[in-house]
Amino acid sequence: MNFSIRNSTSCIIMLLFCFAIMGCESNFKEVQKMGFAEFSPSGDADGINLKYTDSGRITANLVSPKMLDYATVKFPFTEFPQGIHLTLYDKNGKETYVDAKYAVSHKNTNLIDLQNNVRISNQNGEVLETEQLYYDQKNEWFFTEKKFKFTSPKGVSYGEGIDFSKDFKKVNSQKISGEVQSSE
Repeated sequence: MNFSIRNSTSCIIMLLFCFAIMGCESNFKEVQKMGFAEFSPSGDADGINLKYTDSGRITANLVSPKMLDYATVKFPFTEFPQGIHLTLYDKNGKETYVDAKYAVSHKNTNLIDLQNNVRISNQNGEVLETEQLYYDQKNEWFFTEKKFKFTSPKGVSYGEGIDFSKDFKKVNSQKISGEVQSSE
């Protein structure tokens, strides 16, 4: 067997190159892990029953089986992955009920995004059903561009796109159809 220095040097260089590549790949994976921030909630609660008050008067009652709070992210929000039941109270004590299978409350905008089988009803027998609805907490205003069904003692109507006050006293709807009894 006859080995030359040239062949030995080539083998050593190839081995060093292979080790360098394997080492760099391992370091690269470690660097990736360092830059990866896990997206996890800063708060987690089961079986919540929150009461919101204003000047000693209860204005809302939120009930949910699960709440995840993401207060430490750039755009903080609270998620309700198993849905909510919300009761809103006006100044006269009249109640409006909101049910959804999923909800997200965005803290910076005071908007609540309600999704999946959203149903709003009140003590007057009025019911609105849709797949997605937003609630502006500051202005106490609901809105959607999705299809909806509105049932009242006067009849049933369907449409796509609606916005209204929490007590249904002010309603603006688009692309509406259905039969509604006139008060005349």
